[in-house]
Amino acid sequence: MSTENHSEYIEQVFEYYIPKGQRPERIDSYLARMTQNATRTKVQKAIDAGRVLVNGVPAKASRKVKPEDKIYCTLLKPPPMELVPQDIPLDIVYEDEYLMVINKPSGMVVHPGFGNRYGTVVNAVLYHLGKREAIKFDIDDEEDEDDENSELSGDEGKIYASDDVRPGIVHRIDKDTSGLLLLAKDAEVHPKLAIQFSNHTIKREYWALVWGKFPENNGTIESNIGRSMQNRKTFAVLKRGGKYARTDYFVMKEFGFASLVKYKLHTGRTHQIRVHSTHLHHPIIGDEQYGGTKILYGGEIPRMKIKANQCLKIANRQLLHAKTIGFFHPVLKEEMFFETELPEDFRQVLSILEA
Repeated sequence: MSTENHSEYIEQVFEYYIPKGQRPERIDSYLARMTQNATRTKVQKAIDAGRVLVNGVPAKASRKVKPEDKIYCTLLKPPPMELVPQDIPLDIVYEDEYLMVINKPSGMVVHPGFGNRYGTVVNAVLYHLGKREAIKFDIDDEEDEDDENSELSGDEGKIYASDDVRPGIVHRIDKDTSGLLLLAKDAEVHPKLAIQFSNHTIKREYWALVWGKFPENNGTIESNIGRSMQNRKTFAVLKRGGKYARTDYFVMKEFGFASLVKYKLHTGRTHQIRVHSTHLHHPIIGDEQYGGTKILYGGEIPRMKIKANQCLKIANRQLLHAKTIGFFHPVLKEEMFFETELPEDFRQVLSILEA
């Protein structure tokens, strides 16, 4: 087994000879249409990298194919996904023969992707459930996303719900977000839990330490969320496009320059809580992607500035914790509810704020 978390892409070379009578067509459209499993995005990346040659010359996306053109196109495909059982300790909150609830530490990715093939929750749970041999899948992961509580789709959903793989991942939380994660151990239970997430009947509460004080003790944030136009690796509230998202917030405690806030999710968009909190000008303390690693409030007062710097030294990640989860057990036919303690770094920062 390789210990490398990043694997090399595999080159796929396609050759085309354009016949007489071919109508004019942009080369990116032509290649996306003619090449199996090739998306317009993947073709565009190949063109930008100079891996599409027409008659021996690198082509631009706007170039029109012509009769008797010779096209060489090199696309990069990820190597097969390898799910490797690994002996990694798990904090198991509940387990029966159908499902399990674990308390995920910050820094741990939920499931393997192209950039994180080992050391994930899936690797650990496979070992816990008795798997010892690696399972390989040929998938085409166009782009790794760090989804917070989103349902799986496409190849991922098929893999993690298949009979060959346990556990069945039905939702995700960010790598640096800690807290409760629900997993299916039974192939028939998996879709029944997934439906609860899709119908938003799962009860989820998150606690976070955020910068500043809210003008009101509670409220609701409703917006559309999609990829940021400024940084495609982050997400933002959009005026056009995106997907609808709703988050309720409740201020539990206020400090000089920060607040302890409880969030209730009604939808599960990527980075939803982090995006909504930042949109309200209260980013989560320690959240580097969304501006939470700078002193945003209280910096002009020396004693508060000292405290704020102490908090940031401890907060090496966003201080967001999936504290509770509730769901209907599909087999036992009863409501189940679980709650977990705050992690050590969260408690340390909280104690500084309360001092």
